Amino acid sequence: MLSRRKMLVIALAFAFVHSGILFAGFVAPYAPTEQHRQYAYAPPTRLHFIGAEGHIHLRPFVYRSVPMEGEGFRYSEDRDSEYPVRCLTREQDGFHLLAVGTPANLFLLGTDGYGRDIFSRILFGGRTSLLAAAVATLFALLIGAVMGGIAGQFGGGVDSLVMRSSELVLALPWIYLLLAIRASLPLHLDPARTLVLLSLVIGVMGWARPARLIRGAVLSAKERPFVTAARGFGASEWYLLRRHVLPQTLGIVTAQAVTLIPQFVAAEATLSFLGLGIGEPVPSWGNMLSAFQQFSTVSSYWWMAFPLVALIAVSLTYFVLADALHHAGAGIKSGQSYA
Repeated sequence: MLSRRKMLVIALAFAFVHSGILFAGFVAPYAPTEQHRQYAYAPPTRLHFIGAEGHIHLRPFVYRSVPMEGEGFRYSEDRDSEYPVRCLTREQDGFHLLAVGTPANLFLLGTDGYGRDIFSRILFGGRTSLLAAAVATLFALLIGAVMGGIAGQFGGGVDSLVMRSSELVLALPWIYLLLAIRASLPLHLDPARTLVLLSLVIGVMGWARPARLIRGAVLSAKERPFVTAARGFGASEWYLLRRHVLPQTLGIVTAQAVTLIPQFVAAEATLSFLGLGIGEPVPSWGNMLSAFQQFSTVSSYWWMAFPLVALIAVSLTYFVLADALHHAGAGIKSGQSYA
């Protein structure tokens, strides 16, 4: 069983990551579509604490980047002027956590081929990818709860039909089926409709495993004494399922939600990477990773891989949280068994 300190660290890490994404407009130095064409493929801006004359600064500062003529996408620092990094400052488009004065720029993770700040786009893209995954998870759990609840509560032919259907879905190579379904749907849609459509397609493909787990929980819950007593008083099976049995599966639904979200983030990233998801200029981690289709770009400009790092980091927070929930649930059951 995890200690309270480890649980607190996990919760803080989860909250920190998602707070940055949720408040992307405040944390990000730039708008996700703002272009700085003269700084295409600019490397991450270096933060300095020691000035050109050797003076130590308590607050970090940057130098203005200057394109090097005839050197392609290469830049040098103009060390004639220092531009301190300001915190909690008000700019033309609102408050920002970090900013610098013009003509300097603050590209914490570099820029892409259009001169757009990758750090800002990762934060705003996280909104898109996590929202798509959350909506898909809601669809999958809703279908899984209905199908698994009905199968476990009524049994018989209904149970067999649901279980065989779930086995078929689990046996299919879901990534190819997902690509086939998405490719058969309209490609040119506005971002909002694409987000809903993408979430629906992913969610419909992910209902099988939650349904099987919920069915097992329903089979156990419907035999409990208070459910049997309610049945003896004349309660219908639908009433028992809705009021007494399904609420007992809340723990499984929560654990499945935490497990499914990173899987669906990866599914959205795969579709967007292949051009079947949310397209430009709206950022998502998937379409940002489309730069990986050109190996020369990634090998020359290593900072283009930061969206992949963000995807892995956020997925790890969910997997660690799921593991913590599993240990917490095991600890509760262990405590109940000794009670």
